[in-house]
Amino acid sequence: LPQARSASVVKASGRVMFPIYSYNYIAMATRAPATQLRVILREGVAFGPGKAQLLEGIRATGSIAAAGRGMKMSYSRAWGLVEAMNKEFRGPLVESAKGGAAHGGATLTTLGERVLACYRRMEATATRAVAADLAELRRSAGR
Repeated sequence: LPQARSASVVKASGRVMFPIYSYNYIAMATRAPATQLRVILREGVAFGPGKAQLLEGIRATGSIAAAGRGMKMSYSRAWGLVEAMNKEFRGPLVESAKGGAAHGGATLTTLGERVLACYRRMEATATRAVAADLAELRRSAGR
């Protein structure tokens, strides 16, 4: 496969931003039609379907590595997202224990469970709110 392309953009603030166009992004357009919600919590901090899915995977498997594998994500990417989420909220969303003889593991904290539940409620509300307009767009899209 050809490499995904990325070009830097210099904002008026002087910050350099790197929009990324990956094959995962393209693959999103081939999935069954649905609504997705990405919540911008503050500048540079977002919570969306990927982080929610990662938290659900950790809850289901008890493992950051297994949750990442289930999403076809490297362990370092999954761990990086967990570290970021743990820093972005008032407390950690995921607690982990080191591996070794006890094989480590990871669990969602009470805050992690609350954040995930809140996001899923917001997602369901947004889906209901746009259902009629989405149906009209689908009819307009044809094929």
